[in-house]
Amino acid sequence: MQRRLALGALTLALTAPAFAQPKPIRLIVPYPPGGPLDIVARALADKVKDTLGVVIVDNKAGAGGNLGADAVAKAPPDGSTIVMGAVATHAINPWLYSKLPYDPVRDFTPITGVARVPNVLVMNPETAARLNIRNVVDLIAYAKQNPGKLNYGSGGNGSAGHLAGEMFKAQAGVFMVHIPYAGGNPAQLALLSGQVDLNFDNLAAASANIKAGRLKALAVTTARRSSAMPEVPTVAEADRTLARFDVDTWFGLFGPARLPAELTQRLNKAFVDALHTPELQARLAALLAEPMAGTPDQFAAFVKRELAKYEPVVKASGAKVD
Repeated sequence: MQRRLALGALTLALTAPAFAQPKPIRLIVPYPPGGPLDIVARALADKVKDTLGVVIVDNKAGAGGNLGADAVAKAPPDGSTIVMGAVATHAINPWLYSKLPYDPVRDFTPITGVARVPNVLVMNPETAARLNIRNVVDLIAYAKQNPGKLNYGSGGNGSAGHLAGEMFKAQAGVFMVHIPYAGGNPAQLALLSGQVDLNFDNLAAASANIKAGRLKALAVTTARRSSAMPEVPTVAEADRTLARFDVDTWFGLFGPARLPAELTQRLNKAFVDALHTPELQARLAALLAEPMAGTPDQFAAFVKRELAKYEPVVKASGAKVD
């Protein structure tokens, strides 16, 4: 009898899921509630509960996303704490902040990319009509003939919109004045009211005004056209000198460094499977986001490329946070 009980216990131990979570997973979103990262994180948490157990979304905002990312960098590598990192936390902030509390590569284990949201080059329609700017070619020609006369707004120094503008200026060989605002919404209001001429805005944030004719979309900033607005060309299509222009807002899941490979794969499979469900596909489409699920190695290589891409852009912009 005792022998049968011992064999039964051994069988249960061997068939139990490896790295079963003894407690809920804490999924840190390093930004306030209500944004795209938070919306997708909560949808993912609900979708993976049958495979991973309870996943609690914890908004830990501050320092441009650094506080939340750092909490995961310093967490034990047992799979109980992960973060929805982004282009800011893992590619821009390392060059923007003089004292970053974590290393974006050494202190994390990439799990999977989640989504990319294109940025879009938009103009105030009245300004575009007055200056006879119908497309990116016209914009570059005007900017070259009138250096410093055009300005563009952004959500602040070092923001994705600011750096997209700096990259555009460098590659197109033009000079436009940057006007930083305290967030993306004030920057968009300034564009709508004609206080600034153009913005490199998030497509999801700008889409309603584009469709209503209150903003003129000249180009998306990604290498490929957006499936949400396929009629809008890419910046790269406008000019051969801009052929490598590719800027967007992306986010994905990371665990702490030294996360065991088997546990990383288990988390990857659960979240990738969730991202392929019709519910998550619909949620991403509503945010005008393109899914980017993949393997941990693919995501790790992507993050390293993004980190290298933004180093010269941030340094050329002169933006710095002490």
